[in-house]
Amino acid sequence: GDPGPSPASGSLHGACFSLCLCLNICTSGSATSCEECLLIHPKCAWCFKEDFGSLRSVTSRCDLKANLVKNGCGDEFESPASSTQVLRSLPLSSKGSSPASSDVIQMTPQKIALNLRPGDKTTFQLQVRQVEDYPVDLYYLMDLSLSMKDDLDSIRNLGTKLAEEMGKLTSNFRLGFGSFVDKNISPFSYTAPRYQTNPCIGYKLFPNCVPSFGFRHLLPLTDRVDSFNEEVRKQRVSRNRDAPEGGFDAVLQAAVCKEKIGWRKDALHLLVFTTDDVPHIALDGKLGGLVQPHDGQCHLNEANEYTVSNQMDYPSLALLGEKLAENNINLIFAVTKSHYMLYKNFTALIPGTTVEILHGDSKNIIQLIINAYNSIRSKVELSVWDQPEDLNLFFTATCQDGVSYPGQRKCEGLKIGDTATFEVAAEARGCPGGPAAAAFTLRPVGFRDSLQVAVAYHCRCGCSAGPEPDSARCGGKGTYVCGLCECQPGHLGSRCECQEGESQSGRQHLCREAEGRPLCSGRGECSCNQCSCFESEFGKIYGPFCQCDNFSCARNRGVLCSGHGECHCGECKCHAGYIGDNCNCSTDISTCLAKDGQVCSDRGRCVCGQCQCTEPGAFGETCEKCPTCPDACSTKRDCVECLLLHSGGPAENQTCHSLCKDEVVTRVDTIVKDDQEAVLCFYKTAKDCVMMFTYTELPSGKSNLTVLKEPECGTAPDATTILLAVVGSILLIGIALLAIWKLLVTIHDRREFAKFQSERSRARYEMASNPLYRKPISTHSVDFTFNKFNKSYNGTVD
Repeated sequence: GDPGPSPASGSLHGACFSLCLCLNICTSGSATSCEECLLIHPKCAWCFKEDFGSLRSVTSRCDLKANLVKNGCGDEFESPASSTQVLRSLPLSSKGSSPASSDVIQMTPQKIALNLRPGDKTTFQLQVRQVEDYPVDLYYLMDLSLSMKDDLDSIRNLGTKLAEEMGKLTSNFRLGFGSFVDKNISPFSYTAPRYQTNPCIGYKLFPNCVPSFGFRHLLPLTDRVDSFNEEVRKQRVSRNRDAPEGGFDAVLQAAVCKEKIGWRKDALHLLVFTTDDVPHIALDGKLGGLVQPHDGQCHLNEANEYTVSNQMDYPSLALLGEKLAENNINLIFAVTKSHYMLYKNFTALIPGTTVEILHGDSKNIIQLIINAYNSIRSKVELSVWDQPEDLNLFFTATCQDGVSYPGQRKCEGLKIGDTATFEVAAEARGCPGGPAAAAFTLRPVGFRDSLQVAVAYHCRCGCSAGPEPDSARCGGKGTYVCGLCECQPGHLGSRCECQEGESQSGRQHLCREAEGRPLCSGRGECSCNQCSCFESEFGKIYGPFCQCDNFSCARNRGVLCSGHGECHCGECKCHAGYIGDNCNCSTDISTCLAKDGQVCSDRGRCVCGQCQCTEPGAFGETCEKCPTCPDACSTKRDCVECLLLHSGGPAENQTCHSLCKDEVVTRVDTIVKDDQEAVLCFYKTAKDCVMMFTYTELPSGKSNLTVLKEPECGTAPDATTILLAVVGSILLIGIALLAIWKLLVTIHDRREFAKFQSERSRARYEMASNPLYRKPISTHSVDFTFNKFNKSYNGTVD
């Protein structure tokens, strides 16, 4: 969790403590009091010994402890350190359901107190355990819009079957039931008078249904499963107009109406949300004229119906997440496959939620709930409530594998009874402007248990508790506090020995940093052997010679020290988590983590919160794209081949142990790819066999490797069998071709014969005559007209 020392802390821990020449941030600061000194750096100390130092004791009193002791301060100095005190730490329980279930402890310690000096870290540890046989409260929230009619039919006896399955996981199980549709206003529902009693009028597929409603709480949490079955059988579907449903209204009411729902304090709270469509969210209500945001309160009447459905807008995702976490409720989205990705994205915005795919008829709902329950119980994630603005927290998780993961506050892959350990480092960035005490809470998501942390700030010095007004040590002209005199107006000097306006020319050399340098660096006036620095519109000028200021440091885009550090005497002193000359470089690696949890996909370095790819060919925000890089199958092949060569496990062979150091190996007889996230790999061995294995990336950074015990090998082919097969195939093909040719010829001949028979039947002549016979004599008649001797004749010539 600690991103590493800032440049300031690095210089103090290194060069300054070895007494080399370097910038001593304590003496170069502007501390004129004990409180100011403690704020400069956690290694600075203030000497309150009266006769300590020289004439310029104001600055020399604030120094490193080693320097103060060396210069004669002895043990008269103020240098408080941050500390942790455990106030209540009850041991973790091992079992949940027992007569003393109210005393089940899943997190320890329960209360601690932190005393923080700004800039000084203190650490504490906490442990979280998912105890066995912990009570479970499950509230089943069902969409009763018309599209869910077949689902309603499928869950008529859900209570009995679910109780049987959950009985295998816990001996203390209770079940409740509620339903929702949508707001009964336009345009979300049918509001015309003819639809008031039956919105399904005119709908041929299902002509009868009940009026639309927002949310109804039907059955409080109970261990009587027959009551659940009975209530489900009574339900009838309704019909709304638009596709989205008003389910988030129902989720919020189920979360905040604790008394009516019946949530127990000492139980795992599961809220199962079943639907086949998308939800309405905040601002959708404006379509129906609802401009009042949801107030996050319970609004169920005596009939357990949601009363402000038509007055308030839908809740926002932020409000849902807040109320679910506040009431320790784990929300399970049981949705159809087409909407899985939408609700998957919701889980990233609402802590403690999971999503599972619901079949179209809800027949897999029991297995879905069991899977979600196992998923919830296999992980622990810390959440922070009411964290003070001036407090930094750094987490380091130690999960079941015993490896520490800095920057991580979540453990996955846990089994019931496993203990997750978290180390938390707390650091105050400064002193609060208000009360010098604060408090915050650490709570695992979905757990009732929490750790209450009280914070007190070391911002006052002990020597400041007894000031001496008009002290004789100050010539009766000032207040003595922490070794210094705070002079009355008109008086100056370490013991108020000077008056304003007196000539001090003989001692002006005490106001020069070195011979030849201007008085007070040209940025102040020398009065009573001390520099009084000018005021500047850009910031503060300070130092014994006014040589320092808090505005002449490197900037990034016009912002001093990038807004992530403090300017001290021309040098940026970066806050925790940032480095660089202008503090623009973040040491946080979360932005460099790839989907598999590796930094820059193990192909580059994380520099200032961005990946710099070092693997040739790699690119992308987390170097996740690399066409020329060997894939995971190739990188894990060496481990698999070593396991194949040595029949034992990796621990039995040093070479395999080295190659498989990041793998959790499981050897099986057959590969069954039942995990959707598992990647199937295979390759050909030297003996022409096929070796298969699957791998799944674990949150710890290791891989779960499932490997065949022996590669799959086929028997060598017989040459005679191959020859006979080839010859037989040729003969069969030849016979088939001949048969096809004979078939085609036969078809053609039959068509020609049929054509001949048709023409013959159309012939029209007597059977006894020869149609080809012709008479030997032909007779022709010619008609003509001619004129002879002016007479006309008509005749015929034969």
